[in-house]
Amino acid sequence: MWPRSGPGVYIRAVLLTVERVALLRRVELFSRTPDRVLAALASSLDEVPFFDGDVLMREGAVEDWLFVIVEGDVEVVREDRRVLMGPGSVVGEMAVLDPQPRSATVRAASPVRAFRLRKAAFDQALRMRPEIAAGVITELVRRLRETHETPRAR
Repeated sequence: MWPRSGPGVYIRAVLLTVERVALLRRVELFSRTPDRVLAALASSLDEVPFFDGDVLMREGAVEDWLFVIVEGDVEVVREDRRVLMGPGSVVGEMAVLDPQPRSATVRAASPVRAFRLRKAAFDQALRMRPEIAAGVITELVRRLRETHETPRAR
């Protein structure tokens, strides 16, 4: 049944979900997840814009969400390093697994559009498709290796 506000609203909502699924499909974390699971996940995302210089998350804060960067670049800043990440990157993924204080500050390095995924929605997706956990583990191991690499001379 069409919503009271008319069919145009319904069609736009479906297109937004389809667009979100297409964007999530490009993220390594979700690349093996079936579209129907991504569609459920996509409907639970908050779309959040940030201006250049805005803080997405602050080191030490206790929060229970991650961000998928859709457009723009973010800078992940820790005492010992700075890393620039762009579209398709995920930041804050440890918080959906274990809500402890953030280990880094993440700041918009340009105008950014991001999807915020909260722990409850992530947990539900994990119950439906446990292979998402494999994507998270792979990403965490990759980052752990990068953390322990010796910086190369340029």
